[in-house]
Amino acid sequence: MTDTAAETRDDPAIAASAPGGLADTGEAAAGPRLPRARQATLALVLVVGFALCVRLAQVDPRALLEGLPEMAGWVGRSWPPSTQGLDLLALRAAETVAIAVVGTTLATVAALVACVPAARNLTPARLLRVPVRWLLNACRGIDSFVFALLFVAAVGLGPFAGVLGVAFHTFGSMGKLFAETIEGMPRGPLEAAELTGAGRVRVVTWALLPDAAPGLVSVALYMLEFNIRASVVLGVVGAGGIGQQLKNAVDLLHFPRLLTIIVIILAMVTAVDQLSARLRARLA
Repeated sequence: MTDTAAETRDDPAIAASAPGGLADTGEAAAGPRLPRARQATLALVLVVGFALCVRLAQVDPRALLEGLPEMAGWVGRSWPPSTQGLDLLALRAAETVAIAVVGTTLATVAALVACVPAARNLTPARLLRVPVRWLLNACRGIDSFVFALLFVAAVGLGPFAGVLGVAFHTFGSMGKLFAETIEGMPRGPLEAAELTGAGRVRVVTWALLPDAAPGLVSVALYMLEFNIRASVVLGVVGAGGIGQQLKNAVDLLHFPRLLTIIVIILAMVTAVDQLSARLRARLA
C-alpha cells in the first residue's frame, strides 16, 4: 500500500471526497434519487391534487368565521346543562356501550376464525387466503354507520341493527389486524409443534394462540374503544344508543340538553379509554 493510499484511508475527509470513497458508498447505500425534474413534477401534482380536494370539499374559511359567533351563542345558551330525563339518557348511554360490547364480541369470535386462513404464514395457498382477504377488506371498507343503515331496513329500528352494523365492520378490521399480528409471530414455536406430528388445529390452538394472545387482546380492546365512540352516532339512523337523543336535541335546538348529552358521552368514552389502557398495559 502506498503512502497516498494510507493517508486516504486514515483521513475521513480525504476518503469522503475521493472518487469511489465513503461519499460514493453512502450515496449508493441511500439508493437512487429521483431527478430534480421528476421531483418538481411530483410536487406540482401533489399541490394541484390537494387544491382540487380543497375545492371539492368546498372549504370556506369565511363561512367558518361568520359561523363562530353563532356557535358561541349556542354555548352561552347551553348553560346550565339540563337535568331533565337523566334516567333516559343514562339508559341510552348504557345501550350505546352494550351495542359496542356485543358487536365487538361477535366480531372477535368471527375474526379469530377468519384470521387463520387470512395469515400468509399459516395459509400459503392463495386459493383459500385471497378470498378470505377480500371478504375482510369488503367488510372493513364499509363503515359501521352504513351497515347499521342497511340493517335498520332489514331488522327494524333498535339497538340490534347497531350491533350487527358494528359486528360486520369490526369483523373486517379485526380480522385483518389479527392476521397481521399472527404473521409477525416467530416461526420457531410453530415449526417445533409441527415436528411433533400435531395437526393444524392443535398447532394453532396450543402453539400459536398462547403466544399471540396478548397482541390479539390488545387489538380487541382498541377496537372496543373505537366502537364505543362510533356507536354514539348509530342512533342517528335509528340503530339505538344515545345518538338519537343527540340528534333530537340538535333538531330542537335544545342546547342545555345537548350539553348534558355531550358531557355524558365524554364521561363514557373517557372511562372506557382509561379502563382499556390499563388492561393493555398489564398485557404488555
